[in-house]
Amino acid sequence: MANTMNKFLTNKYLVFLIRLAIGIVFIYAAVSKITHPDQFARIIYNYHILPGGVINLFALLLPWIEILCGFLLIIGFWHKSATVILGGVTVVFILALSVALFRGVNIECGCFSTTSKAKGPVIDLIVRDTIMLVGCALIFAANKTFLALDGLRRRF
Repeated sequence: MANTMNKFLTNKYLVFLIRLAIGIVFIYAAVSKITHPDQFARIIYNYHILPGGVINLFALLLPWIEILCGFLLIIGFWHKSATVILGGVTVVFILALSVALFRGVNIECGCFSTTSKAKGPVIDLIVRDTIMLVGCALIFAANKTFLALDGLRRRF
């Protein structure tokens, strides 16, 4: 039974679909942040975790990291590195949301939109991010290069 589950979880098609899904999610999430960096900086400020001096830098750089790594994940170029970075970013999101949950604050997460309508139950956001983190771990552990430029690079 465990061997069957392992084969399923490391199936090259499944790993590709997870790579594609996570890449698209991060690219989509970055678009609103890039187009409204001031609103994204306000959302980051509302978490009350980062020092004021780095909030603007974080608001400007994070979305571009998400887009770059999402794109690399989709095309499968340096996908292990992109997976580690996106996994790390996801851990930071989970920690920030957990702090907000612990404080009893229902905040705008800033995940996919910088509008004030982006509120939702924090626990739902933590669960969603945990699922994405598991997906990142699966991509990293599976080491599959189906439809990945890394696979082509290794052949030459």
